[in-house]
Amino acid sequence: MVTLLEGGAYLLHGSEIIPDGGEAQAAVKAKTGIDITKKEAAQNTIAYSILQSHNTSGNMEKLRIKFDKLASHDITFVGIIQTARASGLTKFPVPYVLTNCHNSLCAVGGTINEDDHMFGLSCAKKYGGIYVPPHQAVIHQFAREMLAGCGRMILGSDSHTRYGALGTMAVGEGGPELVKQLLGQTYDINMPGVVGVYLTGEPVRGVGPQDVALAIIGAVFANGYVKNKVMEFVGPGLASLSADFRIGVDVMTTETTCLSSIWQTDDRIREFYQIHGREEEYTRLTPGEAAYYDGMIKVDLSKVRPMIAMPFHPSNTYTIEELNANLEDILDETEKRAQVSLDGAVAFSLKDKVKNGKFLVDQGIIAGCAGGGFENICAAADILKGRTIGSDGFTLSVYPASMPVYMELIKNGCAAAILETGAVMKTAFCGPCFGAGDTPANRAFSIRHSTRNFPNREGSKLQNGQISSVALMDARSIAATAANQGVLTPATEFDGEFGRYKYHFDSQIYANRVFDSHGVADPDAEIVLGPNIKDWPEMGALPENLVLRVVSEIHDPVTTTDELIPSGETSSYRSNPLGLAEFALSRKDPAYVGRAKDIQKAEKARMAGQHPCQAHPDVKPVMNAIREQFPDADHTNTGFGSTIFAVKPGDGSAREQAASCQKVLGGWANIAHEYATKRYRSNLINWGMLPFLIQEGELPFHNMDYLFIPGIRDAVEKKAEEIRAYVVILERQPSQDALPGEGQSFGLREFTLRLGDLTDEERQIIQKGCLINYNRL
Repeated sequence: MVTLLEGGAYLLHGSEIIPDGGEAQAAVKAKTGIDITKKEAAQNTIAYSILQSHNTSGNMEKLRIKFDKLASHDITFVGIIQTARASGLTKFPVPYVLTNCHNSLCAVGGTINEDDHMFGLSCAKKYGGIYVPPHQAVIHQFAREMLAGCGRMILGSDSHTRYGALGTMAVGEGGPELVKQLLGQTYDINMPGVVGVYLTGEPVRGVGPQDVALAIIGAVFANGYVKNKVMEFVGPGLASLSADFRIGVDVMTTETTCLSSIWQTDDRIREFYQIHGREEEYTRLTPGEAAYYDGMIKVDLSKVRPMIAMPFHPSNTYTIEELNANLEDILDETEKRAQVSLDGAVAFSLKDKVKNGKFLVDQGIIAGCAGGGFENICAAADILKGRTIGSDGFTLSVYPASMPVYMELIKNGCAAAILETGAVMKTAFCGPCFGAGDTPANRAFSIRHSTRNFPNREGSKLQNGQISSVALMDARSIAATAANQGVLTPATEFDGEFGRYKYHFDSQIYANRVFDSHGVADPDAEIVLGPNIKDWPEMGALPENLVLRVVSEIHDPVTTTDELIPSGETSSYRSNPLGLAEFALSRKDPAYVGRAKDIQKAEKARMAGQHPCQAHPDVKPVMNAIREQFPDADHTNTGFGSTIFAVKPGDGSAREQAASCQKVLGGWANIAHEYATKRYRSNLINWGMLPFLIQEGELPFHNMDYLFIPGIRDAVEKKAEEIRAYVVILERQPSQDALPGEGQSFGLREFTLRLGDLTDEERQIIQKGCLINYNRL
């Protein structure tokens, strides 16, 4: 189904793979007549050519990218524009689309969400942007229909910003990276590796794009095969896939932790642009005659079977047949994994879903940028036609990804076929993906064609004892399960006919409702600011020395951004930095906020010109211990704040608030063995937080310990590879059987931290205290 080459590989004529090795270069020359080095062949990928055309540095090893277009949704655009305004924004320099597909319901938080929408509309007028009202389209569907173009690059403030199937290299990042683009700055990265995804064969009947995507994710997530790299889809199997199918696979590449994706384009993609009235955006993209890839994933589409990603990660994959054949074993394994993810906070069981040897599901959802595509819903309608979902506990909701898609489903009868079963059709909305719509009952099991199944994404509140869980599946198998009234069923068991539905895009729907300034700003337009829309609080520059208190210690293998700042009901406060910060780590470590605010008192006092010992009783003994070895350290050159330790933080969403909430509560750093994604590490940096690394297996401190980092400002400026740090020991703590004189001594215990690669600009941002300070001070 999916195999990974251990090293790199050459792709010849787009159809033959030569694994890298001693004779590889000679084999390439023999088969192509081209005498080419590995470095030269690496420049023949599609990814390289697009990056080169957008790079402004003149150095392809150190990229400084300017994007063609930007996109944000209503959980992120307020903070982005507020940050850019504080930094001197006068006009959107490139097309910037503000969609409203996350806080669409305007139910949670009262008027708060609609105030954010009116802010977005007023900013689109003032700065020259595009505003998509609620229920018209989810962010990525609108981008596919109206923004994508072959050879283009788009930056979005949502992690699933992926339009590679349409020939567009798209990157999902935290809001501050969009702020940089709005201010005429660049996206600075080292040249990423490029991994080929070589497709062969043709999907069997009943297999959909989510099945292919989950098969790939299951093969590459845990081993980091494509982490922070670009996935480039090539091979003869492409010809068997429609544009919609490719889009459905592509959007899920985010869950591999890759940086971006790009696909070879052909007449199927030309047709997509024709249908959407934008044929001029089509260009044939193909790798060179001999292209070198840093890795190669081989996918035999004919061997992929309906897949399921069990709670609580998209990489926890099985075939549905395998699950049904080994229910007890796989459910037991899933429950054990869940206890790690949930920290044992609630009892979690799936075995009670097994009735008479069948696994019973409580809810089905087909939605959003992954599931809400035209072909997915048409196929689901064919499977459901003439059936019923029953009148018991099972429910099914279907959310088309845009109003044009919805309209076509009405016209071709698929919407009616779905509604006749007892299922519900709803408007374009991302809520089910992050816990703000169709939240299931306590202990319910939901199957979803959406993007993620992390803990709490479906609306659980562990602190209240509430838990439900999500498995990811393709729309086809969700429909087959619904037709079987909740009995888990792969779509390959469907023995009816799949129709051939022609898609007709009606652009008038957007013309009637979407505000498009066509890039013309109106400086006289007044920005509408609701009472919940707050400015960012003042943030100080990085001091010469730092005292950090560890206020949370997380040992899960991976910590998601959902655990750092929960989704769902908290989204109403995304325009209120201090209000949202109250929810930070609330479902993972409820004590975090209080502990962070406690030590922040010392820094607030220091910044106000007061002695911090007046604000916090620990300051005096901590500084006394430090000054025994560093007599020059005092409150004039030493800042106080908090840090967290996590093994591998930052998987999942691009939301900058996972970092900014820590910052506004006085956070100065994270300490980790590694960071799950580039985007989370970038968010830390842009909010002036130090992305410290510590050697795997080493942890010389514990929760509530104080750490002292002398000369940190100088170390950042001078690009120190290793940074001295100290655990502050406030009292002697010998073990019961220690010999006299043994045990910990009063004072400081040294250990080593690293910062990893930082650009010169990132170092300056950290020194200034945050991106806002960097741009305005």
